[in-house]
Amino acid sequence: MISLSRPTRIALACAALATLAACGGRDRPKADLAASQINTIGVNSYLWRAALETVSFAPLLQADSTGGVIITDWYANPGNPGERVKVTVTILDQDLRADALRVAASRQVAQGGGWVDAPVQAATVQKLEDIILTKARDLRRKAVAS
Repeated sequence: MISLSRPTRIALACAALATLAACGGRDRPKADLAASQINTIGVNSYLWRAALETVSFAPLLQADSTGGVIITDWYANPGNPGERVKVTVTILDQDLRADALRVAASRQVAQGGGWVDAPVQAATVQKLEDIILTKARDLRRKAVAS
């Protein structure tokens, strides 16, 4: 074991404290959590969270935050059990923009003891996209306010 004199020990302790003090500086950059491009999960987090909330009425088959794909399983509204829907949401970009979102829906109706494909109104898909975009913008506004 090396024996150090008291002044040497004090000098080493001060040097160690000075080094540690440099780590705790007050001039740290602050992250802009409300930026329109939040992509720690691979896609825009506001769009991702809004999409998950919007399709939460149906059970999920797949949710890939890196690739930006959410696929629900078939969902039948208890008020209309003769019809079921399946939704796929794809987030295409890391920016919070309308063209960064694509929603596709499939619809089936009960017929002759089985399920038969039926058309989905374009307005239905557009309404889902609008809901997701509105929720994403609201999430961003809340992040800016806090």
